[in-house]
Amino acid sequence: MLNTPTSHQILTYNGRPAFAVIPYSEYLQLMEHTEIRPDEEVTLPHEVVKMSTIGGMSLIRAWREHLALTQEEVARRMSISQPAYAKLEGGKTRPRIATCKRLAAAMGVEWEQLTE
Repeated sequence: MLNTPTSHQILTYNGRPAFAVIPYSEYLQLMEHTEIRPDEEVTLPHEVVKMSTIGGMSLIRAWREHLALTQEEVARRMSISQPAYAKLEGGKTRPRIATCKRLAAAMGVEWEQLTE
């Protein structure tokens, strides 16, 4: 436990900035401006976690398969093409929060459950 106030710290890895450490009070202020809440627990079914970690699938694909949906069905629910959906599921890029919300609505899950 720290007894003296600390300021920001930058932690490096291989000579490059990797993490910023800030006082908790500042962290809470930053979190007021985001929709992510640190005190809300996000849970995932065991099968989704297993498909994502052991199976190497993106969470998006793991959820879709867990829910027994096709790419075409989720794409139709999102009003996008199947190839566009396949790119989201591929895991090579991280979808924006707005996209995660659309995906979640199409699958009937919480958007936070689709983010890694």
